[in-house]
Amino acid sequence: MSDRKPIFVTRPSLPALEEFVPYLREIWDARILTNGGPMHQRLEKALCEHLGVPHIALFNNGTQALVTALQAADLSGEIITTPYSFVATAHSLLWNGLQPVFVDIDPVTLNLDPERIEAAITPATTAILPVHCYGHPCDVDAIGKIADKHGLKVIYDAAHAFGVEDEGGSILRHGDMAVLSFHATKVFSTFEGGAIICHDKETKQKIDSLKNFGFEADGSTVSRLGTNGKLSEIHAAFGLLQLQGIGDALARRQAIDARYRAELADVEGISCVDGVNEKVGNFAYFPILVGPQYPLSRDELFKLFATHGINTRRYFHPLITEFPMYRSLASAAAANLPVANKVASEVICLPIYPELAHEDVGRIITVIKEATSA
Repeated sequence: MSDRKPIFVTRPSLPALEEFVPYLREIWDARILTNGGPMHQRLEKALCEHLGVPHIALFNNGTQALVTALQAADLSGEIITTPYSFVATAHSLLWNGLQPVFVDIDPVTLNLDPERIEAAITPATTAILPVHCYGHPCDVDAIGKIADKHGLKVIYDAAHAFGVEDEGGSILRHGDMAVLSFHATKVFSTFEGGAIICHDKETKQKIDSLKNFGFEADGSTVSRLGTNGKLSEIHAAFGLLQLQGIGDALARRQAIDARYRAELADVEGISCVDGVNEKVGNFAYFPILVGPQYPLSRDELFKLFATHGINTRRYFHPLITEFPMYRSLASAAAANLPVANKVASEVICLPIYPELAHEDVGRIITVIKEATSA
């Protein structure tokens, strides 16, 4: 084991403690700790402005936001989704009594393949649940056309896609709803948190009711089977502080991304997953694929990194379809998902976060390159 300092896959960006203290004082003085207090309201407004979206509902975590978005959409039957994601994507369907139908991914973007989506539609299909994997946008135009043609709803799992845009603006404007995660490992964090983006006031009011036990605005009438998904004032305050430095954080991520791409471009057997246009991406992750031309397998490289004190992640491995609650589904068969299975066997995410030092990026690159001459 190397005696050098460990490098992590990602680390939360933390402001100086003294910057957070005034926010805590304001919360203490107001004596409002949760239930949509002043910090919560300020963060919703600030995020709408920053992201360019009409309505946002904050949640205590991204998983609860995803579960509630599907509930708010009044879905039933089968939902087409990806096997190449964090397990919360599929779990949110089971929590709503919905049947996941897994289809394969595009080998370049690693997002749902629109052609596979259309082929999987049956009379029982009511929606599509795509994921903007690693923050790389899905083919939103193709998915939108398929949904319109077949009368389906689209709920985007945008957990990785904070701040991502396309030529028309925020990627979050697509679909019926989009769901963000504000987990500590994400580009924008509230320690733990999440949000649902929607397009109209009525849907926002319904979501706000569902995340507060089903209470209506009067605070006494319960009209829906809701849950407790509220974001606390302290989490909201941290989000407000995080938002102040988001530009610098993204710029640093972009610089690390660019260096990885430049220095790994000629390493045989190592493929950098195609990123989004630098003007619209968020550089949330840096996945590479370890192909057969590289002298080590993906798992051997993963272990080699560990001996150097470098924490990497095989993200996403295993596929969701390999977990016991999904593997018996017909759509989970490996023969149905050749691209996803191949990518899951080759992918490894390299460390990327704003505080990752220039010399540490060099250490990571050196490990990859030196293995080719061993």
